[in-house]
Amino acid sequence: MSKLNIQSKLVDRIPVLWVEPDNIEKQIPLAIWLDSFTGNKEHVKPQLDELANSGFLALSFDPIDHGQRAHEKTEEIIARLAANYRYNFWPMLGQTILDTTRIIDWALINLKVSTKVFMGGISMGGDVAVAAAGFDKRIQCVASTIATPDWLRPGMKDYMNPDVDFDQGKSDTYSDFFYNTFNPLTHLESYSHCPAILLECGAKDFLVPPDGALRFQNELVSNYKYNPEQIKINLHEGVGHDPTVPEMWKNCLDWFIKHR
Repeated sequence: MSKLNIQSKLVDRIPVLWVEPDNIEKQIPLAIWLDSFTGNKEHVKPQLDELANSGFLALSFDPIDHGQRAHEKTEEIIARLAANYRYNFWPMLGQTILDTTRIIDWALINLKVSTKVFMGGISMGGDVAVAAAGFDKRIQCVASTIATPDWLRPGMKDYMNPDVDFDQGKSDTYSDFFYNTFNPLTHLESYSHCPAILLECGAKDFLVPPDGALRFQNELVSNYKYNPEQIKINLHEGVGHDPTVPEMWKNCLDWFIKHR
């Protein structure tokens, strides 16, 4: 393992943490990895270290309402989303996608990184990564765990009672803007550049049903007809919405290294 250089900074009021190999002599790929809902950039430090040891400049940041940007307790933000998921969560996803683009702009100017960007994350972080790759063509490789390209999440069950469908609430004009702008499954044309996409899904995930990932892959068959190996879905049998499955992260890291 090489010596790593760890730094943090506020970028346009967005708290950023990055890890890079010490004494970089040339530009290296930028890999952005985001945590799940209620998480923060510090939680993914182990993944950032592994990415940096694999030759990436590994970066994470706090999405709006998370980490240093949080303005409520964890139980309060969970209750707020549970009360009206679409109204609250779609803007959170959309604003984080926009933050991603701002961070990439900054990194390309201020850090020793190449223009080929890698991105992934866990659950909410993974949702953002897939959607961001359709919006920002600099993101050429995505690897995410327990995430979905379908923000509607049909079949989503109640967290406290998996036998009951989850009431997702109602969106409004503001939240609809983000869905209508970024939702991957309804913007298939945004993936005509064929970014490499890996989605690691739990076959028994009732919070983020894997059906969305499978439909996304099926709908993109024509886009990827010359390179079908560029989009891959791994279903983990017997696994629910579990962010700790070691094989999922290993597959994501291997995917990044393969496409570096």
